[in-house]
Amino acid sequence: MLAPFNRLSRGQRWLAAIALVVVLLLLWFFGFREATDKRPPPSNPWMGPTPVHVVGVTQEDLKVHIKAIGSVVPLNTVTVRSRVDGQLLRVLFDEGQEVKAGDLLAEIDPATYKVRLAQAEGTLQQTRAQLKNAEEDLRLYEQLLTKNSIAKQQFDKQQALVEQWRGTLKNHSAQLDDARLQLSYTRITAPINGRLGLRRVDVGNLVKTGDSEGLVTITQTQPIAVSFTIPENQLMAVRDAYAAAQTGKTQLSVEAWDRSEQQQLASGALTTLDNKIDTATGTLRLKAEFDNSDDRLFPNQFVNARLHLQTLDGALTIPADAVQYGSKGTYVYTVIDGKAQMRPIKVGALEGDRIAVLDGLKAGEQVVLEGIDRLWPGKDVKVM
Repeated sequence: MLAPFNRLSRGQRWLAAIALVVVLLLLWFFGFREATDKRPPPSNPWMGPTPVHVVGVTQEDLKVHIKAIGSVVPLNTVTVRSRVDGQLLRVLFDEGQEVKAGDLLAEIDPATYKVRLAQAEGTLQQTRAQLKNAEEDLRLYEQLLTKNSIAKQQFDKQQALVEQWRGTLKNHSAQLDDARLQLSYTRITAPINGRLGLRRVDVGNLVKTGDSEGLVTITQTQPIAVSFTIPENQLMAVRDAYAAAQTGKTQLSVEAWDRSEQQQLASGALTTLDNKIDTATGTLRLKAEFDNSDDRLFPNQFVNARLHLQTLDGALTIPADAVQYGSKGTYVYTVIDGKAQMRPIKVGALEGDRIAVLDGLKAGEQVVLEGIDRLWPGKDVKVM
């Protein structure tokens, strides 16, 4: 059988080998395809019932909040500076100390100002004596004038002299008050309640009224404020709620939460709205006040603010993830007789993961929460 094949040329042998390989491949391909066609078709998971998870429509009081990013700001911050020049004699405070308005913080060397006070007292005493002498002469001149013993001009001159000394007395009295005031300024007291910062000048240094850094700063932390901003599109809702609260002589509550929004730090009240919108950011700045008796809020601390606008009593709510948005509006899927049904609804305020339903659902009805992406009206479902 190999004799005819051996008589072929080398090229003819290659062509014969290639033809044999092609025939074998065709036999294998059509044989495998025929066997495959006899297998049952695979099942289509989209044609069977879709497993879904449903939740009920709940009737509850829904608190509506606006969330914003804010920072803690002290109600007042004061840099304590000396009102007189002199050597710093004593420092009577500790860094970080809580102080009350009027507490003595430091003392400037008062020697120079005591001398000035004594000089002012002496000058005033001299002036009083000269005024007294001029007034006695005026009374004498007045008696002589009634008897025509002196000229009217001499009387007028003495009367002017008395007025001059009275003016001098007022001037010297003011100088004495100023000397007393300058002496009192050598005792530096706290102008407000608050917490002290770090001391900036040590005892023995010469301090001046023009020192920009001052001796120490005081920040008022009880109460304290939180400043935050809201977008312009929420302005009307906030203004309406703020006006309604003022009419009822109440305040809108504000909660301060930490950076991760896992822990509430304090609860306070909205005190004011700014008088203009920031055109660069399209936001309005608001300020809330907190008692901060436990010092949970610290100046310049970052917080998340939650402004309570209103409470919807007895609102129908569902998870916000159950609501779908299409060309015909908002809708949810319900399950009726094992089939998915599309239900148009009207939604209201959103708070957290709950959204208020104004129309389209009743309390106790079930809506699909999970498996929505594989549903269409009439689709068979299996409630898990």
